[in-house]
Formats: sequence, C-alpha cells, structure tokens
Amino acid sequence: MTSLQRWLATPMVLAPTLLNPSMAQSTDGSLVMIGGALRYDNAEVWQRVVTLAGGRGAKIAVFGTAAENPMRSATNAIAALNKAGAEAFFVPIGLRQIDIDYKAAVHSPQLVKQVASANGIYFTGGDQLRIVQALYDDKGRNTPVLDAVWAVYRKGGVIAGTSAGAAVMSTSMFGDPKDPLTMLKNGMYEGKETARGLGFIGPDVFVDQHLLVRGRFARMLQIMQMWGYQQGVGIDENTAVVMRGLDAEVIGYRGALVVDLSESSSDNKLPAFNIRNAKLSYLDHGDRYNFGSKTLTPAPSKATEPRVDPNDTNYTPYYQTRNFAPNILGNSTVVEVMSNLIDNTHQETIGLAFGDPNDEKPELGFEFRFRKGKDSMGWYAGSAAGEDYTVANIYVDVTPVHFNHPLYRPY
Repeated sequence: MTSLQRWLATPMVLAPTLLNPSMAQSTDGSLVMIGGALRYDNAEVWQRVVTLAGGRGAKIAVFGTAAENPMRSATNAIAALNKAGAEAFFVPIGLRQIDIDYKAAVHSPQLVKQVASANGIYFTGGDQLRIVQALYDDKGRNTPVLDAVWAVYRKGGVIAGTSAGAAVMSTSMFGDPKDPLTMLKNGMYEGKETARGLGFIGPDVFVDQHLLVRGRFARMLQIMQMWGYQQGVGIDENTAVVMRGLDAEVIGYRGALVVDLSESSSDNKLPAFNIRNAKLSYLDHGDRYNFGSKTLTPAPSKATEPRVDPNDTNYTPYYQTRNFAPNILGNSTVVEVMSNLIDNTHQETIGLAFGDPNDEKPELGFEFRFRKGKDSMGWYAGSAAGEDYTVANIYVDVTPVHFNHPLYRPY
C-alpha cells in the first residue's frame, strides 16, 4: 500500500459528501481572498468561508500546498474552520515535508472524488509557486485535482485562500518578486517576478496581498500595466475581499485598494517605470465595489454620514495643511495620503520612493503625485479605533526622478 493509499484510508480524510442542496442550485461560486496574516480569532472571515460553503457541517478541502510544512499549516486552518462549524479535511498535496508524491496524488481518482465532493476549498499561505507547480502538470495543463477544485467552484462552492492562496486567484500573479522599489527601478520579467496563476477571479481583475503593510500598491501598478489589466484589487493583512460575480465586499480587520488603469498612459521615453492617470479607491470594512459598473457603495455606518465631496463648494475640508509623504511605500502610507487628500483644501499630495545610497541605481527614485478629480469622493465615520475613511477615485502619476547624493549631510 502506498503512502497516498494509507492516507486516503484514514477516516479523518475520507469524508466525501454530496454538495449542500442549496449550493448545488447555484450557477457559480464565491471567492474569499484574504490578504495574509489571517488571525485565528478573526471570526468574521472564518465564519464567512463556512457560511459560503453551506453553513454548519460544510465539507472544506484544505490545501497546505504553499506552506513549508503543509500539514502543520493546514491543521491550523482546519481547526479554525471547524470552530466556525465546518468539517474541514486535509488534502495531502505538498512539495515539502510530506511523504506522499504530489505528482501521483494529483492524479489519484479517490482523492479527486474527495475534493470534488467538498463544499469549499481553502488554500493556506506560503509560496504561491508551490501551488501552481503542484496543480498544473509539466505541460501547464490542469491536473485532475485542479479540475476537481474548479468543479466545486462552478457548482456554487467557495474558493478561499490567504496570502499565497489569494495570489493564485489571478490569471497572472507574482512569482518570485523583489521588493517594490527594486522592481520599479529594474523592471519585472515573466518567469521570474511574474508567473501564471489559477485564475478563479477571471482574466480581467488582478489580485495582490499583504498590500498596505508592505507598500505593494506600486508593484500592482507595474504588473497591471505590463499585463494589460485594467482593474485590480490589493488586500491588506487580516482582511478579506469576498466576491460573487463582479460584486466585492471587504470584511475583516482593515481594507483593500482597488486599482483602475482604464484611463492610464505611460511614456516609453522615460528611463524607468512611469504611469499617468492611474485611479485608486480605498475600501474600508463593510464597503462594497462592483467591478462591472465601477460603483463603490460605502458601509452602512458611512452611508448615513455626510459625504466628503471635494467638488461641492459648500463643503469645508477638515485638513488645511499640505501633506507630504517622504516614504510612499511605507506601512499603510498610501491610505493615509488618500484619506488626508480627499478631506484637504489642497488638490495634490506628493510622495517619494527612493532607496539606499549603496543600491545599484542610487540616483533613481520615483515621484508619486496624487490628485483629486471630478469624480473623487469620500465617506467618513468615527470609530473606537479612530477615524475611518472610504475614498473613491484618487488619481496618481508615477514619474522617475533623479536624486543627488549624498541625499543629506551633517551641519
């Protein structure tokens, strides 16, 4: 008996069930894309995954494939899902620290049947390249297990994933990327910084994760321009974007950034990445967005408050001082800039990105010029944690600039 056969013979894994009848009547499923660092006490996100899988007793197949230790990563997720009412089980497909040949496992009829019978799929975090390496064959075709995952989704199930598990939702994804500033300076290349994803969200929307805390919005602009994406969504940590069709909702701890490049352009005569008229919207907890109509609907707590309308002559902005961001790629800096600008008497804000003087290209940096437009709008609500803004349609131009060195000197 092989390792896979022994595993499939254990009661913990062998738990096939028919799809929940209410879900089987659906024409399509849902996505729960989590920006990474999902806390096990974030009941809202875990419960939503279970609810979309059909509620209490839902069978959720957990792939720890992206992780360094797939079983340990999956075990933690299984515990959280089961606490929320699911009957989650481990799918023994991993490239590391597991004694089952993943190339055999993805073709196992018994495992394929088990995955296909689930109500939902959950991908843990780690390295997204491990997921695609395991679930595509050597010729880039779907393996039978990947077809089973798609079958769950098409029958109305939920596909959820955190960090790497969210990255694979796109048709194209980041593979082995460098930090955002290095990629702005040096460019990105297929097969290195970028790779093929699993594409559950479809070919028209790009997905990125760990977005705000790691300043990754800049690399979103770059990869979307490179691949011709007009729309994208970047999700912060401990936060999820739930999608059904073209409708998205933000749940969890923080928020997500929607990127729209439909009106953007670039100048190929400039020496590095540049873009003009990229449009950014920040969605906070409870906000909704439709990628078809490009309509942002604020959370109910904000919808009852006066709008922050910079184009209304009767509106008095709260902020009077011009803002400046010396490190636009810092933790959540882009959201702070957008929130300040929408409620500011000034029309523009400048942010800078530059590196270590010992970098390969120390003189090359980037100016990020944020500005309001005729369709810019904001919503505000006070909370126990502070002030929460939702911001629609802030425009940004990114231009390479030259820095003199040394940048500073003692008096």
